[in-house]
Amino acid sequence: MASVQDINLKHVQMTVASLMLVCFSLGLSAQPLDLSRYQKSADITGFIDKTETSPNDDEVLQNAPTRIRLQFPSLSRLVKFTLRTDSRDWIDIQFRYDPSASEQYIMQLPALMDAAYYTADWAVLSSDDILLRGSFSFAFGENSQPPSVTRAAQELLLEQRYGDPTIRYVSPPRTEIIIDRDPPQFDPPFTIKLNSETSQKEN
Repeated sequence: MASVQDINLKHVQMTVASLMLVCFSLGLSAQPLDLSRYQKSADITGFIDKTETSPNDDEVLQNAPTRIRLQFPSLSRLVKFTLRTDSRDWIDIQFRYDPSASEQYIMQLPALMDAAYYTADWAVLSSDDILLRGSFSFAFGENSQPPSVTRAAQELLLEQRYGDPTIRYVSPPRTEIIIDRDPPQFDPPFTIKLNSETSQKEN
């Protein structure tokens, strides 16, 4: 038969275990899952709409721009800036993150090749550490059209080809064929296999 001391010890152990379980449960409920404070948030302040760019969005220039300017409505830290063509060729613009905040950023551009249009994508951390993203497109050249017109024509062509406007066509990566190696190597998905039997049959 268990002694009174053993019963009291078990009672204390069960009480401590119950208290720990309650505290653990309260701790979980009091601290819900904390997503990154840099998570992209909806732009309820109109920050993106108030941002000015040069070139302007959908603008057609006579000549290729030599720089891009971003004018934000308030102090912000520019954490991302990329430039690409309509066929997703990325342009090395030597962007480097600077932790200091500013309202205006100017990026010098290299010589830009001919393309249907260019798209610049940017992201900033606002003064209250909210991540905001934006983009704008521009074109240049004598026979160029606004990027919106070019995109609309491409979407119409895809709709006529596939019959479903929800299908988005993604350009496949460029395939490079290298023939100056011994033996020659061919990047997938293309494989060229030559042998003597095939050559004789073809001849």
